[in-house]
Amino acid sequence: MSDRRQKISALSLVHDLATMDQALYETVTVTRTPTLDTALRRLSAAADHSKISFAVATGLALCGSRPRRAAVLGVAAVGIASATANLLGKRLVRRPRPHRAEDSPFPGRHVPMPDSASFPSGHTASAVAFAAAVGPAFPAAAVPLGLLACAVGYSRVHTGVHYPGDVVAGALLGTGSAALVVALASRADA
Repeated sequence: MSDRRQKISALSLVHDLATMDQALYETVTVTRTPTLDTALRRLSAAADHSKISFAVATGLALCGSRPRRAAVLGVAAVGIASATANLLGKRLVRRPRPHRAEDSPFPGRHVPMPDSASFPSGHTASAVAFAAAVGPAFPAAAVPLGLLACAVGYSRVHTGVHYPGDVVAGALLGTGSAALVVALASRADA
């Protein structure tokens, strides 16, 4: 395949992914879920500035040396994920936030629209980083924190501030940040 064909094929793939991302976002915005709206709005707001992760880390730190180590790893992973998403990713990509129509069918589910770029989701990156770093060090927390991270990611789409692709990118960034922290910690222990 020629270079020109490869570039056209890559551009077509990017266009198709963007179209699918927009369609998924729009599907969520028009789906009536009154029971979930309040809970997801509150969860999204509670995840601002990694407040949930820091609260869990504080609780873990009070439970002994193994959970304390897990908390330290989780907080370190949040730091890397947050800095990478907010200081690098958003500034490089500069994807606009989703458009919210003035006549949105469910305005009560929205959280305030951040001023920063949309891609990647920093909330998701940080929540996933925390869960993925804590899990290997303290397995009892792996599933609950993983589910919480997934809920935080979905809440960002549900509340109208991110496209699904932003959340997927944030999750990948969070996973990578956690893997880096865990690898560095293992190396330091060796």
